[in-house]
Amino acid sequence: MKLKQVKALITGGASGLGRAVAGHLVANGAKVALLDINDEAGAAAAAELGDNASYFRTNVSSEEDVAAAVEQAAASNGGLNVAVNCAGIIGAGRVLGREAPMELSLFTNTLMVNLVGSFNVAKAAANLMQHNEANEDGERGVIISTASVAAYEGQIGQAAYSASKGGIVAMTLPMAREFSRFGIRVMTIAPGIFWTPMVDGMPKHIQESLAASVPFPSRLGKPEEFADITAGIIENSYLNGTTIRLDGAVRLAPR
Repeated sequence: MKLKQVKALITGGASGLGRAVAGHLVANGAKVALLDINDEAGAAAAAELGDNASYFRTNVSSEEDVAAAVEQAAASNGGLNVAVNCAGIIGAGRVLGREAPMELSLFTNTLMVNLVGSFNVAKAAANLMQHNEANEDGERGVIISTASVAAYEGQIGQAAYSASKGGIVAMTLPMAREFSRFGIRVMTIAPGIFWTPMVDGMPKHIQESLAASVPFPSRLGKPEEFADITAGIIENSYLNGTTIRLDGAVRLAPR
Protein backbone atom coordinates (compact mmCIF):
# COMPACT_ATOMS: atom_id res chain seq x y z
CA MET A 1 0.00 0.00 0.00
CA LYS A 2 1.37 3.42 -0.94
CA LEU A 3 1.55 5.90 1.93
CA LYS A 4 -0.33 8.51 -0.08
CA GLN A 5 -3.26 6.07 -0.20
CA VAL A 6 -3.33 5.63 3.57
CA LYS A 7 -6.36 6.61 5.62
CA ALA A 8 -5.26 5.80 9.15
CA LEU A 9 -6.28 5.95 12.75
CA ILE A 10 -3.58 6.03 15.42
CA THR A 11 -4.32 5.42 19.08
CA GLY A 12 -2.06 7.29 21.47
CA GLY A 13 -1.50 9.62 18.54
CA ALA A 14 -1.22 12.81 20.59
CA SER A 15 2.34 12.15 21.76
CA GLY A 16 5.33 9.81 21.73
CA LEU A 17 5.49 6.99 19.22
CA GLY A 18 1.95 7.56 17.96
CA ARG A 19 2.64 11.22 17.26
CA ALA A 20 5.79 10.29 15.34
CA VAL A 21 3.84 7.83 13.20
CA ALA A 22 1.19 10.45 12.49
CA GLY A 23 3.78 13.00 11.43
CA HIS A 24 5.54 10.54 9.12
CA LEU A 25 2.32 9.44 7.44
CA VAL A 26 0.98 12.97 6.92
CA ALA A 27 4.34 14.09 5.52
CA ASN A 28 3.94 11.38 2.88
CA GLY A 29 0.42 12.33 1.85
CA ALA A 30 -1.69 10.19 4.19
CA LYS A 31 -4.75 11.21 6.17
CA VAL A 32 -4.74 10.41 9.89
CA ALA A 33 -7.14 10.45 12.81
CA LEU A 34 -5.54 10.72 16.24
CA LEU A 35 -7.33 8.79 19.01
CA ASP A 36 -6.29 9.72 22.53
CA ILE A 37 -7.61 10.82 25.93
CA ASN A 38 -5.44 13.92 26.19
CA ASP A 39 -7.70 16.51 24.60
CA GLU A 40 -5.23 19.38 24.79
CA ALA A 41 -2.34 17.44 23.27
CA GLY A 42 -4.60 15.75 20.73
CA ALA A 43 -6.10 18.99 19.46
CA ALA A 44 -2.66 20.62 19.32
CA ALA A 45 -1.16 17.69 17.40
CA ALA A 46 -4.00 17.68 14.87
CA ALA A 47 -3.68 21.43 14.37
CA GLU A 48 0.08 21.12 13.89
CA LEU A 49 -0.30 18.32 11.35
CA GLY A 50 -2.78 20.33 9.28
CA ASP A 51 -5.82 19.57 7.17
CA ASN A 52 -5.04 15.86 6.79
CA ALA A 53 -5.30 15.23 10.53
CA SER A 54 -8.15 15.11 13.03
CA TYR A 55 -8.52 14.26 16.71
CA PHE A 56 -11.13 12.19 18.54
CA ARG A 57 -11.18 11.59 22.27
CA THR A 58 -11.17 7.83 22.82
CA ASN A 59 -10.88 5.50 25.79
CA VAL A 60 -9.48 2.41 24.08
CA SER A 61 -10.59 0.13 26.92
CA SER A 62 -14.22 0.99 26.14
CA GLU A 63 -15.74 -1.06 23.32
CA GLU A 64 -18.40 1.61 22.74
CA ASP A 65 -15.86 4.47 22.66
CA VAL A 66 -13.68 2.65 20.17
CA ALA A 67 -16.54 1.68 17.87
CA ALA A 68 -17.70 5.30 17.73
CA ALA A 69 -14.18 6.69 17.24
CA VAL A 70 -13.42 4.27 14.40
CA GLU A 71 -16.57 5.38 12.61
CA GLN A 72 -15.62 9.04 13.17
CA ALA A 73 -12.09 8.43 11.90
CA ALA A 74 -13.38 6.76 8.75
CA ALA A 75 -15.84 9.58 8.13
CA SER A 76 -13.15 12.22 8.65
CA ASN A 77 -10.59 10.51 6.41
CA GLY A 78 -13.00 9.34 3.74
CA GLY A 79 -12.32 5.73 4.65
CA LEU A 80 -10.08 3.54 6.79
CA ASN A 81 -7.35 1.17 5.64
CA VAL A 82 -4.69 1.42 8.38
CA ALA A 83 -5.01 1.16 12.16
CA VAL A 84 -2.00 1.67 14.43
CA ASN A 85 -2.23 0.87 18.15
CA CYS A 86 0.18 3.00 20.19
CA ALA A 87 -1.96 3.77 23.25
CA GLY A 88 -0.62 2.18 26.42
CA ILE A 89 0.28 2.51 30.07
CA ILE A 90 3.24 1.21 32.10
CA GLY A 91 1.38 -0.56 34.92
CA ALA A 92 4.53 -1.02 37.00
CA GLY A 93 4.45 -2.75 40.37
CA ARG A 94 5.67 -5.86 42.16
CA VAL A 95 3.24 -8.72 42.63
CA LEU A 96 4.36 -8.89 46.26
CA GLY A 97 5.00 -5.31 47.27
CA ARG A 98 6.53 -4.12 50.54
CA GLU A 99 3.19 -3.04 51.96
CA ALA A 100 0.89 -5.63 50.41
CA PRO A 101 0.39 -7.77 47.29
CA MET A 102 -0.45 -5.95 44.07
CA GLU A 103 -4.05 -4.81 43.89
CA LEU A 104 -5.89 -6.71 41.19
CA SER A 105 -7.18 -3.42 39.80
CA LEU A 106 -3.65 -2.41 38.75
CA PHE A 107 -3.19 -5.67 36.86
CA THR A 108 -6.59 -5.61 35.19
CA ASN A 109 -6.38 -1.92 34.27
CA THR A 110 -3.04 -2.49 32.55
CA LEU A 111 -4.51 -5.35 30.54
CA MET A 112 -7.64 -3.35 29.73
CA VAL A 113 -5.70 -0.44 28.24
CA ASN A 114 -2.82 -2.26 26.56
CA LEU A 115 -4.27 -5.61 25.50
CA VAL A 116 -8.04 -5.19 25.45
CA GLY A 117 -7.61 -1.70 23.99
CA SER A 118 -5.55 -3.09 21.10
CA PHE A 119 -8.11 -5.84 20.56
CA ASN A 120 -11.02 -3.37 20.60
CA VAL A 121 -9.37 -1.23 17.92
CA ALA A 122 -8.31 -4.19 15.77
CA LYS A 123 -11.82 -5.66 15.87
CA ALA A 124 -13.61 -2.41 15.05
CA ALA A 125 -11.11 -1.43 12.36
CA ALA A 126 -11.24 -4.84 10.66
CA ASN A 127 -15.03 -4.71 10.68
CA LEU A 128 -14.83 -1.61 8.46
CA MET A 129 -11.81 -2.65 6.42
CA GLN A 130 -13.41 -5.89 5.25
CA HIS A 131 -15.72 -3.82 3.05
CA ASN A 132 -12.92 -1.83 1.36
CA GLU A 133 -12.20 -2.32 -2.31
CA ALA A 134 -9.14 -4.56 -2.61
CA ASN A 135 -5.96 -3.30 -4.24
CA GLU A 136 -3.89 -5.23 -6.81
CA ASP A 137 -2.58 -7.56 -4.06
CA GLY A 138 -6.08 -8.18 -2.77
CA GLU A 139 -5.29 -6.06 0.27
CA ARG A 140 -7.99 -4.14 2.11
CA GLY A 141 -6.22 -2.98 5.23
CA VAL A 142 -3.35 -3.19 7.70
CA ILE A 143 -3.51 -3.36 11.51
CA ILE A 144 -0.29 -2.67 13.45
CA SER A 145 -0.04 -2.96 17.24
CA THR A 146 2.71 -2.00 19.67
CA ALA A 147 4.06 -4.60 22.07
CA SER A 148 7.42 -4.34 23.87
CA VAL A 149 10.59 -6.33 24.41
CA ALA A 150 9.13 -6.79 27.89
CA ALA A 151 6.77 -9.28 26.27
CA TYR A 152 9.81 -11.57 26.06
CA GLU A 153 12.10 -10.48 28.95
CA GLY A 154 9.88 -8.85 31.52
CA GLN A 155 11.72 -7.29 34.43
CA ILE A 156 10.87 -7.46 38.11
CA GLY A 157 7.88 -5.17 38.57
CA GLN A 158 6.62 -5.71 35.02
CA ALA A 159 4.31 -8.69 35.51
CA ALA A 160 1.22 -6.72 34.50
CA TYR A 161 2.92 -4.82 31.70
CA SER A 162 4.62 -7.92 30.27
CA ALA A 163 1.37 -9.89 30.38
CA SER A 164 -0.42 -7.16 28.45
CA LYS A 165 2.30 -6.88 25.82
CA GLY A 166 2.76 -10.63 25.59
CA GLY A 167 -0.94 -10.92 24.84
CA ILE A 168 -0.55 -8.52 21.92
CA VAL A 169 2.25 -10.67 20.50
CA ALA A 170 0.21 -13.84 21.00
CA MET A 171 -2.89 -12.59 19.19
CA THR A 172 -1.02 -11.26 16.16
CA LEU A 173 -0.77 -14.51 14.21
CA PRO A 174 -4.30 -15.81 14.99
CA MET A 175 -5.82 -12.52 13.83
CA ALA A 176 -3.62 -12.43 10.72
CA ARG A 177 -4.76 -15.93 9.85
CA GLU A 178 -8.42 -15.09 10.44
CA PHE A 179 -8.35 -11.79 8.57
CA SER A 180 -6.43 -13.20 5.59
CA ARG A 181 -9.67 -14.05 3.80
CA PHE A 182 -10.55 -10.35 3.92
CA GLY A 183 -7.14 -9.20 2.70
CA ILE A 184 -6.30 -7.56 6.03
CA ARG A 185 -2.75 -7.89 7.37
CA VAL A 186 -1.92 -7.89 11.09
CA MET A 187 1.53 -6.99 12.42
CA THR A 188 3.12 -6.03 15.73
CA ILE A 189 6.23 -4.03 16.60
CA ALA A 190 8.06 -4.74 19.87
CA PRO A 191 10.17 -1.65 20.61
CA GLY A 192 13.06 -1.63 23.04
CA ILE A 193 14.04 1.41 25.07
CA PHE A 194 12.82 4.46 23.19
CA TRP A 195 13.06 8.17 23.79
CA THR A 196 9.53 9.06 24.88
CA PRO A 197 8.06 11.81 27.09
CA MET A 198 8.41 9.44 30.08
CA VAL A 199 12.15 8.97 29.49
CA ASP A 200 12.57 12.68 28.82
CA GLY A 201 11.53 13.38 32.42
CA MET A 202 14.11 11.01 33.93
CA PRO A 203 17.40 12.19 35.47
CA LYS A 204 20.29 12.38 33.01
CA HIS A 205 22.24 9.56 34.68
CA ILE A 206 19.25 7.23 34.32
CA GLN A 207 18.94 8.13 30.65
CA GLU A 208 22.65 7.43 30.13
CA SER A 209 22.36 4.10 31.95
CA LEU A 210 19.44 3.04 29.75
CA ALA A 211 21.33 4.01 26.60
CA ALA A 212 24.43 2.10 27.70
CA SER A 213 22.39 -1.09 28.11
CA VAL A 214 21.71 -1.23 24.36
CA PRO A 215 24.41 -3.24 22.52
CA PHE A 216 24.35 -1.32 19.24
CA PRO A 217 23.72 1.42 18.60
CA SER A 218 24.23 2.29 22.28
CA ARG A 219 21.50 4.89 22.53
CA LEU A 220 17.78 5.14 23.02
CA GLY A 221 15.54 4.48 20.06
CA LYS A 222 14.18 7.48 18.23
CA PRO A 223 10.41 7.81 17.69
CA GLU A 224 11.21 8.52 14.04
CA GLU A 225 12.71 5.04 13.76
CA PHE A 226 9.50 3.53 15.06
CA ALA A 227 7.59 5.61 12.51
CA ASP A 228 9.91 4.42 9.73
CA ILE A 229 9.28 0.74 10.44
CA THR A 230 5.54 1.35 10.74
CA ALA A 231 5.58 2.92 7.29
CA GLY A 232 7.66 0.02 5.98
CA ILE A 233 5.08 -2.47 7.24
CA ILE A 234 2.31 -0.54 5.54
CA GLU A 235 4.17 -0.48 2.23
CA ASN A 236 5.40 -4.10 2.25
CA SER A 237 2.41 -6.35 1.61
CA TYR A 238 4.37 -9.54 2.39
CA LEU A 239 4.82 -8.62 6.04
CA ASN A 240 2.04 -10.35 7.92
CA GLY A 241 1.34 -12.27 11.12
CA THR A 242 4.54 -11.60 13.01
CA THR A 243 6.21 -9.33 15.56
CA ILE A 244 9.29 -7.28 14.70
CA ARG A 245 11.70 -6.41 17.52
CA LEU A 246 13.07 -2.89 17.16
CA ASP A 247 15.58 -2.79 20.00
CA GLY A 248 19.26 -2.46 19.08
CA ALA A 249 19.74 -6.08 20.27
CA VAL A 250 18.88 -5.17 23.86
CA ARG A 251 17.74 -7.96 26.19
CA LEU A 252 16.26 -6.73 29.45
CA ALA A 253 18.00 -7.72 32.66
CA PRO A 254 15.92 -8.95 35.64
CA ARG A 255 15.93 -5.43 37.09
